[in-house]
Amino acid sequence: MKAAPGSTLWLLGHELRLAWYNSAVSGGKRRPGILSILVWIAGWSVMHGVAFALLHALGRNPVDPALLGILAGAVLLVLSTFMLSNALKACTLALFERGDLDLLLSSPLPSRSIFSVRLLGVAASSAALFLFLFTPFAHVALFMGRPGWLAIYPTVAALALVIACAAMLLTLALVRVFGARRTRVLAQVLAAVAGALLFLLSQSFNFIFRGDDRALAQSAQHMIENGILAPDSPLWLPGRAALGEALPLLVLVALAAAACLLTIARTHRFFVKGLQQAAGIGHAAPRAAGGVRFRFRRTLFDTIVAKEWRLIARDPHLISQVLLQVVYLVPLLFLILRNNDVSGPAIAAGLTLLCSSLTGALAWIVISAEDAPDLLLSSPAAMRTIRLAKLAAATMLPLLVAALPLLWMIVHGPLAGLITAFTVTGAVLSAGLVVLWVGRPAPRSNFKARGKENFLCSMLELAVTLSWGGLAWTMVSLLGAAADWMVAAAAAALALALLTLALAWLFRRQPA
Repeated sequence: MKAAPGSTLWLLGHELRLAWYNSAVSGGKRRPGILSILVWIAGWSVMHGVAFALLHALGRNPVDPALLGILAGAVLLVLSTFMLSNALKACTLALFERGDLDLLLSSPLPSRSIFSVRLLGVAASSAALFLFLFTPFAHVALFMGRPGWLAIYPTVAALALVIACAAMLLTLALVRVFGARRTRVLAQVLAAVAGALLFLLSQSFNFIFRGDDRALAQSAQHMIENGILAPDSPLWLPGRAALGEALPLLVLVALAAAACLLTIARTHRFFVKGLQQAAGIGHAAPRAAGGVRFRFRRTLFDTIVAKEWRLIARDPHLISQVLLQVVYLVPLLFLILRNNDVSGPAIAAGLTLLCSSLTGALAWIVISAEDAPDLLLSSPAAMRTIRLAKLAAATMLPLLVAALPLLWMIVHGPLAGLITAFTVTGAVLSAGLVVLWVGRPAPRSNFKARGKENFLCSMLELAVTLSWGGLAWTMVSLLGAAADWMVAAAAAALALALLTLALAWLFRRQPA
């Protein structure tokens, strides 16, 4: 039975078809190919095998139902951070990037129906991956005599709907406070932070307890006694609902329905206003009085560096994806500032790995994803100057990010700090050179799939990153214990880094 044209179900079907068409990874395909579908089916079959193995082991070693509810609730609580990240990205896409809502709002369709469908679309996109991962447990549990686990379906759907409502309300609140232009960037940044929230929370225990297991155990016991982490705490309600408990499932579904209805009823008018603001983002600003004034920097090198930074700052998608790597530097920074022992090899290796990874991402954006390569080739500027300026634009930002922790390390542990500064600098320059020599031109929209499109560059970049990280670990470790194998390992790591650079030079792309 087909839905009536113009109805909410009809719009929802259209939204789901668009999501299916946009799920093709690359290659310009309109929809996923047969091979992609077969891969997903094979992966889903493997997940059923994993679920069977885990539930079979659980059957041989029964676990207390209260503890099982806590474990399931903890898993869903962790995954809700990733749901929030996906929902914020989907809301930004729905409000700013799709470009079809002005046409829909000018049609006879009611704005409430349009907003309802777009909100349900955000919820569906947030729940799809997690349904793929967890529904095999429901199917295997049904086969093993636990039909209550079929509640995984409504639990994940209800949790995704609640999170989608929260993400939409947050996005519209940002529009009200900061305006549509700034919200486009802020929402992407918040999505990146939400995706890294699990890592930040896991590292917070290191900041608070500093490895004191007794204090950590006492704090956990105190929270259990006060009811925050007790088995009947509302915190574990989604886990108990997923295992088939009727009352928690009913509460969660009712909460999702209430959140959806209230969000639609109270915000759909402001949703229209937000779209009107978003429609004005792409409009050109009025020309200033007195004509256009062009400001050129002193040298071509400075002009190119400033241009690349400005282009990155104007792209919220790239900002969010690159910022996700910078977020992981925050716990490391606090660890350095709060820990008295700043000569730890883990700190040196972690800072080196993160800066190298950040440089690889920026170098791909600046060098490989150049929007007008033909214009640069036809310009009278020397190609050598252009390439060096692009390399500087990609490497200066990671070095600036690492400057504060490196300065702190040098002040409190001079030798370890200098070694870390050497490995960070070497890793940053090496990652930039690998992309400069081996990188292939690609559109910026392929940022997430850049590793699949240029396998050689990705492998060389990974090798040079790991080798410099290993060198940082072994050289800082030598300050505390001068073992012969550490000296050999440091020499091998340095040799591997230089060999990787040599291979990148041999396989370099000749400029046209």
